[in-house]
Amino acid sequence: MSQARASKWYIEYAAPSLGHMHGIDGILVSRQTQFQKVDILKTNIYGKALALDEKMQSTQEDEFIYHEALVHPAMIAHPAPRSVFIVGGGEGATLREALRHPTVERAVMVDIDDQVISLSKEHLPEWHQGAFDDPRAEVISTDARKYLEESKEIFDVIITDLSEPVEEGPAYLLYTREFYRIACEHLSPGGTISVQAGSAAHPFLLAFSAVYQTMRTAFPTVRGFSVNIPSFGLPWGFTLASKGVDPLAMSREVVDRVLAERGLTDLRFYDGLAHQGIFGLPRHIRKGLDSANLIIEDNHPIFTYH
Repeated sequence: MSQARASKWYIEYAAPSLGHMHGIDGILVSRQTQFQKVDILKTNIYGKALALDEKMQSTQEDEFIYHEALVHPAMIAHPAPRSVFIVGGGEGATLREALRHPTVERAVMVDIDDQVISLSKEHLPEWHQGAFDDPRAEVISTDARKYLEESKEIFDVIITDLSEPVEEGPAYLLYTREFYRIACEHLSPGGTISVQAGSAAHPFLLAFSAVYQTMRTAFPTVRGFSVNIPSFGLPWGFTLASKGVDPLAMSREVVDRVLAERGLTDLRFYDGLAHQGIFGLPRHIRKGLDSANLIIEDNHPIFTYH
């Protein structure tokens, strides 16, 4: 049986001649903050959705895929993560997933845009699920890089949940060689850092390959992985760097055992088999990452199409 087409569409462009369309029922919020444009949409298929600078960040229906992939491989690769530093993540879902690990005693979330945090608290409770009120959470609205530069704190896990590293955006200085060296200094021995890195679809590997190569200048072990997030319209790339365990060396059995020990057997996306799958990048993507010669620096950002 055919259904009527949506009367209103939200289009996210991957390139000038390629876009991904979402039928929408309405716009709950549309606001220009000091740092970025914030839209909270009500989509026909994926429920509520957050977009920053016209780039989809997460949707109600499949945000669990993105946030479990971003958080748990890095947390599992550390034997007992007690302190977590989250860069960005204004929806609160990254904080939510990190706090699911009972070993965590302190989670510091730093997002430069306090309006994203306040709007998420009000309109996206399905994302944060009360994580902002957890006594282990410290939520700070400031520049995360400045915070680390002025701090002597050491963290077991760092998670960066940011928009894409384009020059005019608020995030690119948190993707550079200089920032990753700062982050490495703030990681404990055996510490890990997880980064969302943009599209993992050929031929849109510019951001993913640049982040991957840039992180390799600062960390001894860097692995790329990819996850299919339906609402994004393209497979999505992540990078995980470690000063300890190589995530590729973690077997299905080891991942499942650690998850069980931490009481995390009810995750919807991530487990030992999923771990093997997401790190099993196809050959052309591995070749694209390894052959790239792209290093993001403070005075040398990368450019995506505008």
